[in-house]
Amino acid sequence: MADSYLGESIKKLGFGLMRLPMIGEEIDMEQTKRMVDTFMEKGFTYFDTAYVYIGGKSEVALKEAVVDRYPRDSFQCATKLPLWDLKEPQEMEKIFQESLDRAGLEYYDFYLLHAMSAERVTKADELGAWDFMKRLKAEGRAKHIGFSFHDTAEALEDILKAHPEMEFVQLQINYVDWESESVQSRKCYEVARKYNKPVIIMEPVRGGSLAIMPPQVQRVFKEAEPENSVASWAVRYCASLEGIVTVLSGMSTEEQLNDNVSYMENFRPLNEGERATVQKVVDILNSLPTIPCTACKYCVDGCPQKINIPGIFKAMNDLTLYNNEVTARRSYDNAVGEGGKAGDCIQCGACEAHCPQKIEIIETLKKAAETFA
Repeated sequence: MADSYLGESIKKLGFGLMRLPMIGEEIDMEQTKRMVDTFMEKGFTYFDTAYVYIGGKSEVALKEAVVDRYPRDSFQCATKLPLWDLKEPQEMEKIFQESLDRAGLEYYDFYLLHAMSAERVTKADELGAWDFMKRLKAEGRAKHIGFSFHDTAEALEDILKAHPEMEFVQLQINYVDWESESVQSRKCYEVARKYNKPVIIMEPVRGGSLAIMPPQVQRVFKEAEPENSVASWAVRYCASLEGIVTVLSGMSTEEQLNDNVSYMENFRPLNEGERATVQKVVDILNSLPTIPCTACKYCVDGCPQKINIPGIFKAMNDLTLYNNEVTARRSYDNAVGEGGKAGDCIQCGACEAHCPQKIEIIETLKKAAETFA
């Protein structure tokens, strides 16, 4: 990569506006403003939102907490264009203008196609989204254009090869997903580096899961650095990578924000000893007794109850690995949203006959039903 790159001068903690403090259904604007003030006072400048976050309220919060209260040249704003429900090309302009109006902006510093994948590339091609993004940049309404991404490294390479005009990518990266075959954090990061695209990191704390963790993991971190939070290891791990624009953290409380800025204000990359500590934690997580499901879905095809067995097993594994009941419950609810619940199993055994991993699916579904009852 060249000596300097897009976003190099931006401090390596970005404020993700997806999980803001709430009072019921509404954003707690007073707490949000205090958090923004602390963030800006410590020299941080990058705010990330999306058209769909908090039902559109996130972009409005950006206006009220940041845009209306600080000089425009003192911060950067990013938002994202969702393609999944769009039918006509002209809808993209309507959404972009709405994103500008909600936030009270004349331009976005970073504008992204939201959650791109191999499948969504087809949609982008049909709508002419790539040319639309180029036009926004040419008009100065989006200073830099890129995309967030959830798919394989191979799919990422296909996009970057076909669309060199994309200036940056936003990837899910954390120390748990680094070698994951489903998320492919490392492989995707390496593809971005190969094409000289700077990376914005999302999910460094994996939706909050890497801030909680099982007791044996917490002990490893606390023995190494008694004063540092468990979450700090996850954020610093990501910020230590090269070619990073910033590391986004979705902060929901002043406590979380104060913790993040305390160790990121004068950020120092992980040293060799700290990297060894993180590897020790990864080894512990890999040794925990998880369900050896590879999500091949052979078990789902013949299930008379239409139970998303791999999805339920993922929720069980999330609970074992990260000790986070909230995200495990969310994962379970997503898994059973369009099919049977774990307790709907009629014990016909069709699933077990097809399982290459020889998992005792019926018994494991029983446990899941008790866990998430």
